[in-house]
Amino acid sequence: MGEKVELRAADGHRLAAYVARPKGTPRGAVVVVQEIFGVNRHIRAVTDGFAADGYLAVAPALFDRIQRDYETGYEPEDIAAGRALKDGTRLDDSVRDVSAAVEFARAGGEVAVVGYCWGGTVAWLAATRIDGIACAVPYYGGGIPEYAAEAPRCPVLCHFGDKDTSPAPDAARAAVAKHKSVTAHFYPAGHGFNCDLRGSYHEESAKLARERTIAFLAKKIGS
Repeated sequence: MGEKVELRAADGHRLAAYVARPKGTPRGAVVVVQEIFGVNRHIRAVTDGFAADGYLAVAPALFDRIQRDYETGYEPEDIAAGRALKDGTRLDDSVRDVSAAVEFARAGGEVAVVGYCWGGTVAWLAATRIDGIACAVPYYGGGIPEYAAEAPRCPVLCHFGDKDTSPAPDAARAAVAKHKSVTAHFYPAGHGFNCDLRGSYHEESAKLARERTIAFLAKKIGS
């Protein structure tokens, strides 16, 4: 079980974060960036998983600027509500909040940022805008093509679904091809394939993507 802490962003905003600690000395740290569904039980489970692999893991509540303690499921009404919150959230503020989480996570050593869905886009922006991140791993960040002109400041590993529409595979391939520091893998799956609570969950793709992620983290911050 993790714990809830409070972070403070550079503009003074205070936000919650879910923190999971490893047994023993951390081998590094991972900031986990939420989907549009908040820091819900899936994101907490993902965060716990990184802690089990030896990392200090931190999941900041990026919707706290609009609605505190927001978390929901994956029904159509949940998706609509999450999109509304996402649309009301400024990405600059989200990057600022992730930066606060990165600073907190430095207690565990070098820091990676891993994001899912909307959080995948935020993870990309963390890589392009936040100094001192060791690496980033965006999963199916729908907005990455929109920000492809921004060059990552660290190595990036991207996971995309070949059956996704956000982003479309061709747009994703064109975006990552612009940057030599980016490695991308495409899977026979749709959007959200990593989440075992969603209908789009694809077990084989999720397992392979996680194996690649853990190997990438071990190479970039675990050595």
